[in-house]
Amino acid sequence: MKTCCFTGHRIMKITPELVQRLKDAITEVIELGVTEFCDGGAIGFDMLAAETVMEIKSEYPDIKLHLLLPCPAEEQINGWNKAQIARYEKILDAADSVTVVSEHYTKDCMKQRNKQLVELSDFCICYCTNPRSGTGQTVQMAENKGIEIINVFLY
Repeated sequence: MKTCCFTGHRIMKITPELVQRLKDAITEVIELGVTEFCDGGAIGFDMLAAETVMEIKSEYPDIKLHLLLPCPAEEQINGWNKAQIARYEKILDAADSVTVVSEHYTKDCMKQRNKQLVELSDFCICYCTNPRSGTGQTVQMAENKGIEIINVFLY
């Protein structure tokens, strides 16, 4: 059983080209034997990646979507708008499993979530434009682990 995690920025421009690059990257790792996808449930790339896995499941019914949330959902969505919360709830409902990393929001719960995402994974699909961001740190963890990284920003 092979696993792929996602990491990416919260603020990004979603274009048809980006969506296609993401679909292509997911399909590529499925063809390499990935059946498990781990997602952190954040606004932005995480949501887009989770929704894309949900869509691709019709073609590849054996794949699974696992959410690793940094803190309980009611704390993670604090400050989100109604549309973001609605998307999040659909993703939660569609997930094959949901794991909460920290009992409460803490200053390092996101980093702990990211560390677990990488530890579980054989591949990492990311949208990374800034190596000094949390996404950049997660990509660095993946590089240090020696797993294959597909950056759909550069893809």
